[in-house]
Amino acid sequence: MAVLKTEDLTKMYGSFKAVDHINIEVREGEVYGFIGPNGAGKSTTIRVLLGMLKATSGSASIFGKDIWADAVDIHKRIAYVPGDVNLWPNLTGGEVIDLFMKLRGGKANQKRREELIQKFNFDPSKKCRTYSKGNRQKVSLIAAFASDADLYILDEPTSGLDPLMERTFQECVMEASNDGKSILLSSHILSEVERLCDRVGIIREGRIIESGSLDELRHLTRTNLNVETKQAIPSLDDMEGVHHIEKKEGTLSFQVDTEQLDEVVHYISQFGVIKLESAPPTLEDLFMRHYEGASGGES
Repeated sequence: MAVLKTEDLTKMYGSFKAVDHINIEVREGEVYGFIGPNGAGKSTTIRVLLGMLKATSGSASIFGKDIWADAVDIHKRIAYVPGDVNLWPNLTGGEVIDLFMKLRGGKANQKRREELIQKFNFDPSKKCRTYSKGNRQKVSLIAAFASDADLYILDEPTSGLDPLMERTFQECVMEASNDGKSILLSSHILSEVERLCDRVGIIREGRIIESGSLDELRHLTRTNLNVETKQAIPSLDDMEGVHHIEKKEGTLSFQVDTEQLDEVVHYISQFGVIKLESAPPTLEDLFMRHYEGASGGES
């Protein structure tokens, strides 16, 4: 079942297409990674989904309801965390967390609130004007995960968090997913997306250029090989499908296009393989291959 779905969603500013015929589907209990560099259109898409901006054309629904006409009802069931949180300077962090939870409606889960405050190592008694960027993010994250939301829309949510707190955030996402909640995670931290997401959509210059599960997308990328042989391997530079060759202390490291992998392995095996290490392509390999030599538009 699709919790969130867009069909040819487009947002224009004059003649400029910030979002160009985007199709996204987030299913129940799924973590969907929405990735792209700054300026690719991620935040604009999310603002449209939240009803902050009106789409120029196309359609989008959340819980089967129109994102523009039914925005108030939709917001009762979603939790949103932006990448840059602005808070009331004279309120304490705890007061803002309570305010955010009340604004979403429903019964506040005070036990969950206290658990999250401990997990994020957060002091709720301080005024918001004293908080660092990371602590401001914690306010929004604690309020979001303490609420009984059905859909979490997270736009660069770990901006400003240290690595330990990033791990805590990831645990919260996995817990929410295990509870059947849906998550749209917009990020340019590829390792985070790779660790958490069931499916991903790659956005470039306002358009989704690839989407699917990580396994479905990996056929587009190269496999990393580290090889040590008894005899020196003649130059691989002219061999089709071989890229980024590096020689280090008798070991040859390179990347191979998936469609040429069998041919390359067969070729190097004749030189007496001592060691052969193969690593599947990472999401970063996929991402960089798509963006090599390209630049995004405005967000």
